[in-house]
Amino acid sequence: MQIILMEKVANLGQLGDVVKVKDGYARNFLIPTGKARRATEANLQEFEARRAEFEKVQAEKLAEANVRAEKLEGFTVTITQKAGVDGKLFGSVTNVDVAEALTAAGHPAVRSEIRMPNGQLKTVGEFELAVELHSDVVANITVSVVGE
Repeated sequence: MQIILMEKVANLGQLGDVVKVKDGYARNFLIPTGKARRATEANLQEFEARRAEFEKVQAEKLAEANVRAEKLEGFTVTITQKAGVDGKLFGSVTNVDVAEALTAAGHPAVRSEIRMPNGQLKTVGEFELAVELHSDVVANITVSVVGE
């Protein structure tokens, strides 16, 4: 399916690019979330007429993400979980737990922004994680997991 990107999408393209993607990806994710529209002649003309407006909105989102990244960079959040004597957690710390801890600390975050490259945290210790606030803006935080 041919679509017009309404914002930058990682590994796909920039604002205004006309790309071909699988039908399910377009119908189930890109179009419902507002990241894309079908590439019809009418939609192409409307997009070109409103291109400056869309670019302004994207620039505002990028500026907001940069401000949030400055506040978050190097921030340390502590999460307490039940752990055994050997330092293994009963359960694990997920991106939901990290997002809730960041929000409680005054840095609103959602789980989809938290990047855990090695999967869930299953031991006590300090871990470096990335918070992807925008496709171009990533802030690094430290998550300190302590046992109860």
